[in-house]
Amino acid sequence: MERGPARVAVDIGGTFTDVVLDTGDQRFATKVPTTHADPADAVLDGLERVMRIGRRAPADVALILHGTTLATNALIERSGAVTALVTTQGHRDAVEMAHENRFEQYDIDIDRPRPLVPRRLRLTVPERMNAAGEVLLPLDEDAVRALVPVLEEQGVTSVAVGLLHAYANPAHERRIGALLAEALPDVSVTLASEVCPEIREFERLSTACANAYVRPLMARYLTNLSEALAERGFGCPFLMMTSGGGLTDVATAARFPIRLVESGPAGGAILASRLAEALDLDRVLSFDMGGTTAKICLIDDHAPLLSRAFEVDRAYRFKKGSGLPVRIPVIEMVEIGAGGGSIAEVDKLERIQVGPASAGSEPGPACYGRGGTRATVTDADTVMGRLDPERFAGGTMRLEEAAAARAVGTHVGQPLGMDAQTAAFGICEVVDENMAAAARAHAAEWGKSLADRTLIAYGGAAPLHAVRLADKLGLDRIVVPAGAGVGAAVGFLAAPVSYEVARSRYMRLSEFDAGLIDAVLAEMRDEAREIVEAATDAPLGETRRAYMRYVGQGYEIAVELPAGPVDGYGREALHAAFEAAYRTLYGRVIPDLDIEVLSWTLTLGAAPAALSEAALAAEVGRVAETSPAATDLYDPGLRESLPARRFARESLATGAAVEGPALIVEAQTTTVLSPAFHARVSPRGDILMERIETGSQR
Repeated sequence: MERGPARVAVDIGGTFTDVVLDTGDQRFATKVPTTHADPADAVLDGLERVMRIGRRAPADVALILHGTTLATNALIERSGAVTALVTTQGHRDAVEMAHENRFEQYDIDIDRPRPLVPRRLRLTVPERMNAAGEVLLPLDEDAVRALVPVLEEQGVTSVAVGLLHAYANPAHERRIGALLAEALPDVSVTLASEVCPEIREFERLSTACANAYVRPLMARYLTNLSEALAERGFGCPFLMMTSGGGLTDVATAARFPIRLVESGPAGGAILASRLAEALDLDRVLSFDMGGTTAKICLIDDHAPLLSRAFEVDRAYRFKKGSGLPVRIPVIEMVEIGAGGGSIAEVDKLERIQVGPASAGSEPGPACYGRGGTRATVTDADTVMGRLDPERFAGGTMRLEEAAAARAVGTHVGQPLGMDAQTAAFGICEVVDENMAAAARAHAAEWGKSLADRTLIAYGGAAPLHAVRLADKLGLDRIVVPAGAGVGAAVGFLAAPVSYEVARSRYMRLSEFDAGLIDAVLAEMRDEAREIVEAATDAPLGETRRAYMRYVGQGYEIAVELPAGPVDGYGREALHAAFEAAYRTLYGRVIPDLDIEVLSWTLTLGAAPAALSEAALAAEVGRVAETSPAATDLYDPGLRESLPARRFARESLATGAAVEGPALIVEAQTTTVLSPAFHARVSPRGDILMERIETGSQR
């Protein structure tokens, strides 16, 4: 029988690697523990397993999509390449001086992010450009050649080249790159003018250093994985998810791996956005909780918030400025160390602390039976009766309830004089409040309200905690998508092939130059087209933005440009577009003040794929429970265990109604339904949960 082309999506998380096979009319999914020594092992294991479950051969697969935390983990764990920075003479300390501000005003022992490149490897050469890109001091090429022995002696395997004002004229950076490539052909070279051609020296250098730091690791990983896939008969295109919510080819991903740092969470946000559109939900709070972290994103009018700045490895929770800044296109979200593997302990003040340290997949929570002994959120969920030990992770492992109770009792219960069940409730209450606090802070930072939003919960742990998070945030509607346990990977399947290019070209509107703008946009369009057309031959759409501000202000806002040549709409239209965007943000405009443009962005991409409505296949080899089973479930509102029913999700037909307390169990996650909510199954297979009485159980 001839089979239609199938697609595969792979998401590597800190604890589990999710693999989804979509055949068009059915989806098959599996979770396997992430193999940190070589993440490709888990990818290939999961791929083999899901192909076997779906009874498909490699030749049936038309496309493989991949997102990974490998670059992020390398930055956080400082496990990247030995990296050097070559910069303009006199500016070697820019990456350490940062903005010379204090993100925590009253902490005299403030911990600043440690630069990825130590001072001894921050090397300088005589050269200088001005802000217009004019040469003030020619490049001293002999000084560049003199760096080669130093780089060899220090064992440097990757170099970032970031010169002052190279965004305006990259000639010196390119020449340094050519000289280093000629002398050290095995050393990776990153040019700041390619990875981040924008103003603001600190952010540009930080981004270039981060890209250089992870580039050898990511290039090696992607090359090896591509070869392994080819050896197994997968001759289809292989695309990578980027932090901005688009897909790109492997060659571009290997060249600019810094764009992958939030690729997994971006897939989840894409899923939530497309689901919001399908269900006509205008105000959404997406909630992605996996094994290591939780991610929260605001989605209005079916689109997530977008940003061009992101911080990796924040030293202080929720504190802007306490991490390593990278300037890349990214879906804006808040991420905290609150996942199923987050470790719980009691501090010296007898308070329960949860995360950000995680047990990961090796050894994992105590209930995994893989050698872990510390109490984690998953152990607490197990003790509270929220998980079915037999069906966890699709039955690939059986949870050890006694080990979970022992870990929770030993590390939290005994120090606080609590029984294991009360201690487990304390752990979950702390982690839920941490996530609620993060959501409130994120909304306030963006001037948004949480009221009347629908919570879309996905990821292996989110449906377990969604009701309690909704209680804390005062939300009355929850959606748990079909395939929620592997939601980020499902989101990859709905992402478009796209790429964003940025350029800093300064212009005041009083000196409006349509020719300059069209030239900049054409240059960016050519660069984006070369990358996008390597990944797709579909028709392409274009989005352009100008980053503008009033003269004298310190920060700019994004203003979408109308379609067509700039001389077709002119200065007045650009002025009006800025004032409309400014008034939306601040409620007013400033009359009789000139406006300036600092940077321009252009995104070229194909239309996104349709959000698949394929049913998620039941676990192979397991007979679905056709009637609910009895179980006990600890209720946080009543502080006691209640008799509950446990349903197999695949047994619930369209329109099926479930009253809490109940568990809805599926292969990759479990949805907890409290007495305050009732649920029904939509025609798409999503679980739609509504509060029975507004204000109850909060």
